[in-house]
Amino acid sequence: MSLKIRLARGGAKKRPYYRIVIADARSPRDGRFIDKIGSYNTMLPQGDEKRVQIDLERAKHWLKMGAQPTDRVTLFFARAGLVAMPERRQQSKQDQPKAKAQERLKAQAAKDGGEAAPAA
Repeated sequence: MSLKIRLARGGAKKRPYYRIVIADARSPRDGRFIDKIGSYNTMLPQGDEKRVQIDLERAKHWLKMGAQPTDRVTLFFARAGLVAMPERRQQSKQDQPKAKAQERLKAQAAKDGGEAAPAA
């Protein structure tokens, strides 16, 4: 049985409240869980100490037992000093022009730059 440390959503519509729980990886997001180790209230301001609450002793215990935290929970743990800060993911390049269009842009910039230099 693989264990995950993840968020389980609660709260009303457009007013989310999350519990940080230990759950079987196969169980649904808001379904059955093994242990509740904290909470995350997105409605509180960024600097509020009650925004993210974690029972550090239970979190250490479950990490020792082999539970894998999700990306968001890993950030919470890193800020609390339980794990190392994860590396930032590289942003996808989908929004950039394709290779030929980039070559044309470079050629156009070189052409414009070459004409502007003698005039100055």
